[in-house]
Amino acid sequence: MAVNQLDPVVAKFVDALNTGDSNGFFGLLTPDATMSDDGTDRDLRNWVQSEVFGSGGRMDVESVADGGTALVANYTNDRWGAMRTAWRFTVPGDKISRFETGQA
Repeated sequence: MAVNQLDPVVAKFVDALNTGDSNGFFGLLTPDATMSDDGTDRDLRNWVQSEVFGSGGRMDVESVADGGTALVANYTNDRWGAMRTAWRFTVPGDKISRFETGQA
């Protein structure tokens, strides 16, 4: 299973997202973490509320690359439905300082 190949911090990110654990999710991020969606930087907290926790977001990891810090997933939420997405993570130590997502 691809999820077993994830960087441990990225695996916790996926788990927190899938279980709706917003406290656990934000606890995995550096205080100054940033993100982008389809190449455009977004306000991380607003985006996560809209696209993840406020709309039942869930990801099913399909493949993993770059030592477990990049993945392709089938992402589903109540706002957009299902889509194939790519995710890249910057993981300095035990926190995520940036993630980038977009349609794959």
